[in-house]
Amino acid sequence: MLMIDKLIAVDLREIWRNEARNFTTWLFNNLDILNEQIGLDLSSLETEKSAGVFSVDILAEDRSGRLVIIENQLEKTDHDHLGKVLTYLANLSAKIGIWISPDPRPEHAKTIDYLNEIAPDDTHFFLIKIQAFKIGESKPAPFFSIIAGPNPEVTAGGKIKKELAESGQKRYMFFEQLLTLSNKKTNLFNNISPNAYQGWVGAGAGKFGLAWNYVIMLSKSRIEFFICSPDAELNKKRFEYFFSHKNEIENDFGGKIDWDFKEGRKQHYIKSWSNTGGLQDEEKWLKIQEDLIDKMVRLERVLHKYILKINNI
Repeated sequence: MLMIDKLIAVDLREIWRNEARNFTTWLFNNLDILNEQIGLDLSSLETEKSAGVFSVDILAEDRSGRLVIIENQLEKTDHDHLGKVLTYLANLSAKIGIWISPDPRPEHAKTIDYLNEIAPDDTHFFLIKIQAFKIGESKPAPFFSIIAGPNPEVTAGGKIKKELAESGQKRYMFFEQLLTLSNKKTNLFNNISPNAYQGWVGAGAGKFGLAWNYVIMLSKSRIEFFICSPDAELNKKRFEYFFSHKNEIENDFGGKIDWDFKEGRKQHYIKSWSNTGGLQDEEKWLKIQEDLIDKMVRLERVLHKYILKINNI
């Protein structure tokens, strides 16, 4: 007999007692959950970012390098937080404002819709509802849903495309220079062309579901080994295989590595970040590119023997 249980709503204050210390910190470290559930692609930059005498809960950026502010509430939406969203967006020159609450008022949803109608083409607002549920005695799980946001028809019709065309020229130039230099040091990206429509360029790693990526964001950059087959269980096993050799890999690489695994997420990453800068630091592009290439060459050399041994994984 098929046994089906029911979802049980959980009071958010039982999970995150304090909005700033608990919820904001958790969201900053688990932004991928928000990304997966509402279709965004954001990376955390910092918490409590100063905006004059105020501070935004979370400052993030998307794959295109646009700054994103996230304002959190664990109560019903109010005018105070609406004002904060607008203040932070203006003072930090951000392009996307996200307001999260468990109880969005209809009046505020209409306000967000209105702001999206009158805002410049490159500026967007989201009002997102957060809930938490569990099944039986399971751990609670967060659930995000969009209450108000940019008109998808307008977005698909070219608003964001216009903005990406403007910022994409810089990304194309960066990747063109990077790949020219990279191809002198490694053949991993020999057949890869630069692009202007996303913040990364990738190349296969010789096995299905494995890839190498150069990633550039507004203020940060990194290289990554991407474990990305369509089979989530296979990806988990492969990540665990590499992670079981963590100490040896990091010793051979010559530094710490960001082992980016999230339970329930299909893809996983083995990353190394550059401390040199990002797309906005044009005067540092050459140093950034050289640093990324050096890291890519070292990581590929270290992981190569492990990649060869995963035929049965």
